[in-house]
Amino acid sequence: MASELYNTIDALSREKGIDPQIVVSAVEDAIVVATRKYYKTQENLRAELDKESGKIRAFAVKTVVETPEQVEDPVLQVTLDDARKLDPNVEIGGELQIPKVTEGILGRIAAQLAKQVIFQKVREAERDTVYNEYISRVGEIVNATVKRVEGPDMIFDIGKAESRMPRKEQSRLESFAIGERVRVIISRVEKASKGPQVVVSRAAPELVQHLFQTEVPEIYDGTVVIRAIAREAGERTKIAVMSKDKDVDAVGACVGMKGMRVQSIIRELRGEKIDIIEYHEDPVTFAEKALQPAKVSRVTVVDQSEKHLEVVVDDTQLSLAIGKKGQNVRLAAKLLGWKIDIKSEEEKRQEVEQQMSALVQQTATPLENVTGLGEGLVEKLSAAGITTVEALADMTPEQLEAIEGIGPKTVEKISLAVNNYFASLEGGEGVVAAPEGEAGETPVEEGVAETPVEGEIQEIAVAAEEAEPGSVEEVAAQAEGGEQEPSAETKE
Repeated sequence: MASELYNTIDALSREKGIDPQIVVSAVEDAIVVATRKYYKTQENLRAELDKESGKIRAFAVKTVVETPEQVEDPVLQVTLDDARKLDPNVEIGGELQIPKVTEGILGRIAAQLAKQVIFQKVREAERDTVYNEYISRVGEIVNATVKRVEGPDMIFDIGKAESRMPRKEQSRLESFAIGERVRVIISRVEKASKGPQVVVSRAAPELVQHLFQTEVPEIYDGTVVIRAIAREAGERTKIAVMSKDKDVDAVGACVGMKGMRVQSIIRELRGEKIDIIEYHEDPVTFAEKALQPAKVSRVTVVDQSEKHLEVVVDDTQLSLAIGKKGQNVRLAAKLLGWKIDIKSEEEKRQEVEQQMSALVQQTATPLENVTGLGEGLVEKLSAAGITTVEALADMTPEQLEAIEGIGPKTVEKISLAVNNYFASLEGGEGVVAAPEGEAGETPVEEGVAETPVEGEIQEIAVAAEEAEPGSVEEVAAQAEGGEQEPSAETKE
């Protein structure tokens, strides 16, 4: 039959949830400490608890050696002859146990010391038990009871241990009364100096996931799968779901008839808004869904490797797409795992215009690069604000003639020079305008066959149609820039 002491130890072990042998070892270690303090010895002491009688025996342990010469430390070693005086059955290399009297001599101070050692050992065992039990349950949802409030933290009772909920793990919408039961997520288990601390959370996305698994049978049995969750506790949660059965609507299953299922979860979260989105493998389609309730005009993948998207929305939808303090786009980006840039139609239009303007500026060519335009003509055009070939090419003949000092013939000269410039860019060929006073000769680049300039032929043909019969040669000569005597028929 077990002694009263052992029964007390057994009851304490059950209360603390630890192995009774740990408490027994703690009691034995306490007696060893008290005995060493009383005898003031450095001997190797050991204690044993008799389960039946409840008595604790303390004794010094010495190793048995054969001869006195082998004794290096008399406190820890004893010769075989001396050992057999106390125990005839002892052998070389064995241990000799020398009893130490403890009953009635340890006193109050030794008892107090033993008590401290026992409490310390029990606390350490309790910490290890709590840590080993809850470290494997991280991410699990448990029922907890509000025990007390310590500053910004809340202390919960989760059964075998107390847990702590820091301020950052709380939802701003929630407040609890002492004794109230709530569901929490075991966030992490920390080994601190005061023992393991179980940290619980009401702000973790896993809480929403567990609540949906509880409320939606399709999620519990695996027909509907939660692919991603993005949450800002107390504000809004976005959850992406997909169905493995084509006949089951994933979003409809989570919402429930008349919204009963999702409303139950919203009540549990004290009114937190929940957006349920259908998951898509295509990031473009998924982004359009994730940014709801805003309507997206178009989505462009900027960089596939860097996971970067650009979203363009209507000007009236920009604030809705961004959300309050950027919350909507922030949650959407977290849900997708992509970086999202949101722009309005007007912002995109201005960006394109700036890019086009920069492109035009990069391709601007000064007038001096065009052969066939004299210095005087370049100065006249520059005075009129025309400094590039591109600007000159965009002008109509009427606009050019409106410039002071430029007439129809000069316009033709400008047109010819510009056409030659662009032709040379495209194919490396072109006709150089003849200098004033030299008619009928058209210099060409070396190695290039002489071919009539298409624009020149068209001008001659138009002039010929407008001229009177018999004056074609004169018109052609004038178009070439030369002077020709009038024919006999013309003189008449």
